[in-house]
Amino acid sequence: MDADNRLARIAAAIAEPARARMLCCLLDGHARTSTELSVVGEVGASTASAHLARLKEDGLLRQLAQGKHRYYSLAGPEVATALEALLVVAGVPRPPFRPSTPSRLRQARTCYDHMAGSVAVSLHDHFTRQGWLIETGDGYTLSRPGEQRFAALGLDVAALRRQRRRFACPCLDWSERTPHLGGSLGAALLQLALQKRWVEQDLDSRALTVSPRGHRRMLQAFDLAEP
Repeated sequence: MDADNRLARIAAAIAEPARARMLCCLLDGHARTSTELSVVGEVGASTASAHLARLKEDGLLRQLAQGKHRYYSLAGPEVATALEALLVVAGVPRPPFRPSTPSRLRQARTCYDHMAGSVAVSLHDHFTRQGWLIETGDGYTLSRPGEQRFAALGLDVAALRRQRRRFACPCLDWSERTPHLGGSLGAALLQLALQKRWVEQDLDSRALTVSPRGHRRMLQAFDLAEP
């Protein structure tokens, strides 16, 4: 397909109102399920599935399978840039994402054996910005500075790599809808946070308590400034 026909097909995909609403909803960077997007698009479940399949086929969306759920997000920053430009032309502001997760669980909680919530997402994003986590085909590896930083905190990176599981991978956060760190490295990070009392495990829930002092010490350990 030549460039102008390809452009026409993509424009047609965006032009359908339900699909346009779904795409604009995903501009905040938070992934959503087909059920959530069907509500946004104001269409039924089967119609939403057809719309999402079309957007995925045209390279505007990507799908992430996590457990029994399927999440959708924009295919990349170039898609977001194009949509933002069209919204400027349209002159219509888009509403912000408002999580409905209880605040205690939203800040920090366990996700199986690793840490989730806004604190964990902030750490993940900091690790990638610093170049400590490097994307590979099936997850992350550590750069040399990343290995040095985690080793300095007492983590045996070589032993973590020998475990019969993924070493480090993005895990889509339930409340924030952006990744936190999973895999053996993510699990070791949670144990480190518990040992150093950066966080404390609740006895009767998945919530992790983050005291102001513990939060400061955790940020200092990773050279992360106070928000």
